[in-house]
Amino acid sequence: MVKLAFGSFGDSFSVRSLKAYLAEFITTLLFVFIGVGSTIAYGKLTADAPLDLAGLVAIAVAHAFALFVGVSIVVNISGGHLNPAVTFGLAVGGNITILTVIFYWIAQYFGSIIACILLQFFTNGLIWNNFTITIKISKLFLN
Repeated sequence: MVKLAFGSFGDSFSVRSLKAYLAEFITTLLFVFIGVGSTIAYGKLTADAPLDLAGLVAIAVAHAFALFVGVSIVVNISGGHLNPAVTFGLAVGGNITILTVIFYWIAQYFGSIIACILLQFFTNGLIWNNFTITIKISKLFLN
């Protein structure tokens, strides 16, 4: 059953809420930086070689570790969403208000954008197309 509540601006701008938005920003930044960074590192280390199962597991473990660390850091501050889809699910379930969802989404989106900008800076503009990983996985399991 869908239980949506709009919320109030006063509650959305309280010190506790601002800490939650900042926590979501920082942990989403870390998650995207580590996750996408592991994909870039794999591509650089293997010199664009075909994806093997070990490489796929290494990238997945990096994502899992980043998610675990991110959620562990902020679970008591913001609930540890790190993902706009999780935030939306909590809103539909009536656990957070629509106004809070909007501010969480803003924090999460800016966190991911800043993470990508930092990755581009630290890798000197090295771009690794993450969709090539998907294509390689398809070839790995379909052949």
